[in-house]
Amino acid sequence: MSEQAGEKTEQPTPRRLEESIKHGQIPRSAEVQTVFVLMGGMTALMFYGQEMWRQLVETMVVTLSHLHDTSMSVNSVHGYSVSGSLLLIKCVGPVVLATLFGGLLAGAIQNRFQTASEALTPDLERLNPVSGFKRVFSLRMVVPTALAIVKLLFIIALAFSEVRRILSDPIFATSVSLARMSGFLAETCLRVVFRVSLGLLVIAGADYGYQWWRTHKDLMMTREEVKEDMKNTEGNPHVKAALRRRRRNVSKAKALAAVPKADVVVTNPTHLAIAIRYDRKTMRAPQIVAKGIRLNAQRIREIARQHQIPIIENRPLAWMLFRHGKVGGEIPAQLYATVAEIFAWVYRVNRYRYYAEQNQV
Repeated sequence: MSEQAGEKTEQPTPRRLEESIKHGQIPRSAEVQTVFVLMGGMTALMFYGQEMWRQLVETMVVTLSHLHDTSMSVNSVHGYSVSGSLLLIKCVGPVVLATLFGGLLAGAIQNRFQTASEALTPDLERLNPVSGFKRVFSLRMVVPTALAIVKLLFIIALAFSEVRRILSDPIFATSVSLARMSGFLAETCLRVVFRVSLGLLVIAGADYGYQWWRTHKDLMMTREEVKEDMKNTEGNPHVKAALRRRRRNVSKAKALAAVPKADVVVTNPTHLAIAIRYDRKTMRAPQIVAKGIRLNAQRIREIARQHQIPIIENRPLAWMLFRHGKVGGEIPAQLYATVAEIFAWVYRVNRYRYYAEQNQV
C-alpha cells in the first residue's frame, strides 16, 4: 500500500507546471536548436552567398594583380590585416547573425518565450566535478547517448549517399573552368546541407517528443503531492472556513449596527426579520439595512424594540424581501406599493405618537 501511495500516477497541477517553468524544467531538444541554427545559416547563404563570393573574388583579383608592387612594412601589414578582418566580418557576419538568431529563436520557442528565473541563478553545485562526473555516467544518460549514436549514423548515411553521387558526377572527369567548378561545389554543398537538414528535422521532431514525454513523466505527482499542492494553492480548508465565518460575523455585526437607523422591521413573525429605511431626500426607494433568519431575526427584533422601531408582521412580504432583497440595496420594484402602504402606516403612527407626547408635555 505504501508503494502504491508513493507512485506518481496523477497529472501535474497548474502550480506544478508554473514552478517547472521557473526552474527550467521544460522539454528541450538540442536537435531542435541544431536545426534552427543550420536553417538560419542556409538561409543567409542562399540570399547572401553570391555577394559573399563576389567580394572574395574581387579582393583576390586585386591582391594577386598587385603582388609585384606590394610593399611589405609594419604599417602596410597592419593595414592589410585590418582590411582583411573587415572583409571577413562583412562576408561572415550575416551568416553568424542568422545562425545566432536561429539559435535564440529555437530556445525562445522551446521555453515558450518565458525566462526560467530560478534556473539562471548561480549554483556552485554545477561546478562540482564529482557531481558532473556522476551525471555524465549515470543510467539516465545511457538512452540519450545511444540515441545520439543512432542519430550520428543516420546523418552519416544521408550525407555519404549524397556525397557518393556527387563524386560520380562527370564534371570531375572533364576540364572545366574555375568558375564552373566553384558553382558546382556551392550547389552540391547546399544540396548536402539541405538533405542533412531534412533528416535532422525528422530527428528533432522525434527527440522533442521524447523530451516532452520524459519531462511530463518527471512532473507526474503522487496523490499526497496533489493534496498538498491544492492546500498551498487554495489554502487550508479549515483556515478558509474560519475566514468565511469571520467575514460572516463581521457582516452580521455591521448589519445589526445599522438596525437602529431603520424606520420599520418586517417579520414572518419569528423566523425572518428585515429592517427597512427610507429617506426622501437622499434615497430613490426604500433600502434594506439588515435582514436575518432565526437567531439573527430575533436579535433584529430585540434591537428594534430597544429603539422603539415599529415591527410589522407580513409573511409574504417578509419572504419576498428576504429572498430577493440585498442588504444595502433597494427593495425590489414589485414591492414598492406594499412597502409604501407600510411606510404610510408608520408615518401615521409616528405622527400620532408625536402629538401624544406634545399633549403630555
